[in-house]
Amino acid sequence: MQAEPIPKFLGKRIVLGVTGSIAAYKAVELLRSLVREGAHVNVVLTEAAARFVAPLTFEVLSGQPVATDLFATHQEMLHLRLPEQADAIVVAPATAHFLAKAALGLADDLLSTLLLTTRCPLIIAPAMDGDMWAHPTVVSHVAQLRQRGALIIDPVEGPLASGRIGQGRLAEETTILAAIEAQLSRSRDWVGERVLVSAGPTQEPIDPVRFISNRSSGKMGYAIAQAARERGAAVTLVTGPTSLPIPAGVDAVAVTTAEEMEKALMMRLAWATVIIMAAAVADFRPKHPADHKLKKTEHAWKSLTLEPTRDILHLLSKRRTSQILVGFAAETQNLVAHAKEKLIRKRLDLIVANDVRAEGAGFGSDMNAATLIDRDQREIRLPLMPKRELAHHILDAIQRLRTDVRRTCSQTD
Repeated sequence: MQAEPIPKFLGKRIVLGVTGSIAAYKAVELLRSLVREGAHVNVVLTEAAARFVAPLTFEVLSGQPVATDLFATHQEMLHLRLPEQADAIVVAPATAHFLAKAALGLADDLLSTLLLTTRCPLIIAPAMDGDMWAHPTVVSHVAQLRQRGALIIDPVEGPLASGRIGQGRLAEETTILAAIEAQLSRSRDWVGERVLVSAGPTQEPIDPVRFISNRSSGKMGYAIAQAARERGAAVTLVTGPTSLPIPAGVDAVAVTTAEEMEKALMMRLAWATVIIMAAAVADFRPKHPADHKLKKTEHAWKSLTLEPTRDILHLLSKRRTSQILVGFAAETQNLVAHAKEKLIRKRLDLIVANDVRAEGAGFGSDMNAATLIDRDQREIRLPLMPKRELAHHILDAIQRLRTDVRRTCSQTD
């Protein structure tokens, strides 16, 4: 007799926020599905949402009191208790007004207030007219939320309440459920891992005030460090000069030159179980940096002699033991071919290849597109997405490599 499948969200506590969109009625079916899959769901309605669907509907289906008023529930401190207990907060549908409040940190009702106290995954599924979704202000608010780690499920194209056709319809229920499942499955799945991440550029001095560097912002490495920490790993971030804040809970080591980065990474190699080399290390440095500021008329400017820096990724590969080693390949042509050659030559477990000339991606951008290639030559092509989201895809690919190793070992035993 075949056993009954285990509900996907068994034992999970989810806060379902519903805002004042015509699509609010679709949240009823989403709630049904969450409860059917074993979730304990607390519904929070905005005042406008309660005009579209009566709170009693959500209360009956969830089996829990529905929260609608920050002041009426103040004695229970729901704006603190609900996010503390939640495994995820899902807002579906989310209006343009809600996106603005969430992005700006405004807190004038229960739903917007609890967002300021939550540490669990935040999943937002907007729904609005197509012109509103494309408005520069909404686009900016969505970008801010994504940068801070929220998962935004883009609305889909189709007939809208206005009678027009456009991108504004709430994403399909199956899409939202899949996103919730993916976020919850990632939660704390890196507990026990010790992740060493490098990020940012290096600066190689010409003299005390000038240096050779590159366009790296460090955003990709910082996103990886933050994602790994959120998923339970102990993380050390070796960072070149950037203007980025250090992610909460991450140990940071600031370096400037390639030589300093090499020393910092080598000192921590034995500690790490996973090494992710996202830094853009200078390939060359001035051979004879001046100890004083060079004047424009000095002879030294007629020629600047460079020498290669040491290949840190190659050194890590040679000296590692059982660590997973991940490299990056920022290319402008023949992306996959060059990345595969680097993967093999440096004996990496995974390489992240991205075209730095691609529109909307590359150095300085909050977005990136990449192709992940693992040691078995398996390729995963990922479209343009926030670097925080790409960071999770990279961690997922590393997890699959770990699973492959464990499966092979169990079969050998």
